[in-house]
Amino acid sequence: VSPSILEALTLSTAMKCAPPDGCSLLLRVQASLVLHESLRGLEACSMNLDTQETQCQSVRVSRASRRRQVGWQLQVHFDCFEVSVAQTLYVTLRTVPHFCGVQLDQQYHVEAGKFSYWADRSRKVILVQVPEVPGAPDYYVRLCLKWFTCNDVGVPVRVTMNRMSRTVSLPYSQELPCLCLEGWFATPDAVRMQACPFEDETEALWDAIRYHPGDRALSWEPACPVRGHVSLCWRPGPGALCHNLEHSGRPAHGRVQYPLVDTQPRLCLKFSTSRGSWVRCPFQEGHFQVPPISRCTCVTKGRRGRLPAAQGPGPRPSPQPQVTSLTSQWPLW
Repeated sequence: VSPSILEALTLSTAMKCAPPDGCSLLLRVQASLVLHESLRGLEACSMNLDTQETQCQSVRVSRASRRRQVGWQLQVHFDCFEVSVAQTLYVTLRTVPHFCGVQLDQQYHVEAGKFSYWADRSRKVILVQVPEVPGAPDYYVRLCLKWFTCNDVGVPVRVTMNRMSRTVSLPYSQELPCLCLEGWFATPDAVRMQACPFEDETEALWDAIRYHPGDRALSWEPACPVRGHVSLCWRPGPGALCHNLEHSGRPAHGRVQYPLVDTQPRLCLKFSTSRGSWVRCPFQEGHFQVPPISRCTCVTKGRRGRLPAAQGPGPRPSPQPQVTSLTSQWPLW
């Protein structure tokens, strides 16, 4: 018998409510197959991977159907299996009698609905609607910053089943792409459902610029994982193209620092990723106090000075930075 006679195994969760007994979660099992003259029936088994407990059901195919409908596609619906929230099941579909290699397997995690949410940007809060499942355990929800793991932002909120309102308000400070919601049932080893409301928004990342006047160090450290590059650039005027300074490129994997940088208003940081480029000019945008400086200063390690004055009449040329090979010695921390 060809393994292709078993075409599909479909699993889904349903809720059965029968007052006054209450509600229960059920696993629906459906199969699609091509009828074969040797096939007498189908068997579906569900094993709980945590307890190894197994439940099986079988469906018989009549002899008359096998004779008249050989080669036809047949849809089989099994009786529902009783399951619990957060269970992980391994479901097997086999023929009766069992033919070697003719089997379908599928792993399934029982979820009783996902939380829904809405971001109120004016109040800087995220409103989370916790799923309501009769008989389910309590539910946790939290905000976290997603790096290799998701680190807490604030304290997780526990929603009990007898709570009047199932809406939780979680305040946040910045709309970061790695700011995520996590929700899970209060059961051991519960699988956590996750959503990141601002995952396509990176604007706030480029504002994390610091300047240390003592050692004249300009630094940037991302609040979220970023793939791209950072470089110093020189913008001749408002709205003009910002020209990269040679040897200033750094990977944007972590903290980037440039020592011995003067506070030139036209000196900027350029961030480049697969989604585009962004320019921030911290000394022009008023993020830091800018002391009086020369008409043009260098941004190289160990050098600093004026450019030669313009020769002859006419407008002064736009000041440009003097960059030497010393810039290649700027470290990355």
